[in-house]
Amino acid sequence: MVASVLIALATLAGVTHWRASARESAAEAAFPASGDFVTVDGKRLHYEMKGEGPDLVLIHGASGSLRDMTFSLRDRLADRYRVIAVDRPGLGHSDALDDTSLMAQARFIKEGVAQLGVTEPIVLGQSYGGAVALAWALDGGPRALVLVSSASMPWPGKLDIWYRATSNPVGRALVVPLASAFVPDSYVRSAIDAVFAPDPVPEGYDNFLGTALTLRRETLATNVTQVNTLRAELVTMEPRYPSLTLPVELVHGSADTIVPLQIHSQPLSQLLPNAVLTVIPGAGHMPHHSHQDQVIAAIDRAALR
Repeated sequence: MVASVLIALATLAGVTHWRASARESAAEAAFPASGDFVTVDGKRLHYEMKGEGPDLVLIHGASGSLRDMTFSLRDRLADRYRVIAVDRPGLGHSDALDDTSLMAQARFIKEGVAQLGVTEPIVLGQSYGGAVALAWALDGGPRALVLVSSASMPWPGKLDIWYRATSNPVGRALVVPLASAFVPDSYVRSAIDAVFAPDPVPEGYDNFLGTALTLRRETLATNVTQVNTLRAELVTMEPRYPSLTLPVELVHGSADTIVPLQIHSQPLSQLLPNAVLTVIPGAGHMPHHSHQDQVIAAIDRAALR
């Protein structure tokens, strides 16, 4: 009996490794690096740069890549900004860091884009990327922030079951390879729908985004580690927010259930001395796609301020 169980487990492990490896190879062939690289302390930062004008750095959220920012938003800005979209460390085609903290990510991006001559940019962060943008501001450098549906404050309760299951090394070792190997495309599509809800997913977005890259084992492990440590980091950052005197534009949908307005941007706007909060009635978590005009207006205000 024991031998049979061991054989079954070994077979499952072998099939899981084979299938995950095959899916990773297919993902990287279908969605190769679209931009260029700079190296910081031996780690590569993947970026795309387009346009001329004031520097604008775009930082994507969890489970994503710079492709979220280059789907349509970047090209609407490149006529008047030099837009630099980056893959956060460990996601897309950027190398993972040993230190997954917000501050380590912010410094990695900051030092990477500095090699391109970007020293005092406007920084836009969406969702988790907004927390990275806030860490960057606390470390110094941006001339202004635009925070879109940004995670910024400690929240009550717990994360969903996926993050709870992967909150420790044993869970990650067991669950991440299985998810990488066997999560079906239908589940990915429904997850994208849920992130956009109640707004529709733009036509062609799911095919362009390259979600298969996110399902790679190393990428999944990095993402869950980053998200599972986020709340504790925001606890330490919150008391420092009043020290941020730079212009900050907050854009948040009233129907965002992923990063709720009432828990994050609304109280944050009361802590920041130079913040403007734009609430988009009925909008979900992705207004940089569903309500682009309002987000672009916030960027332009930040540039003028």
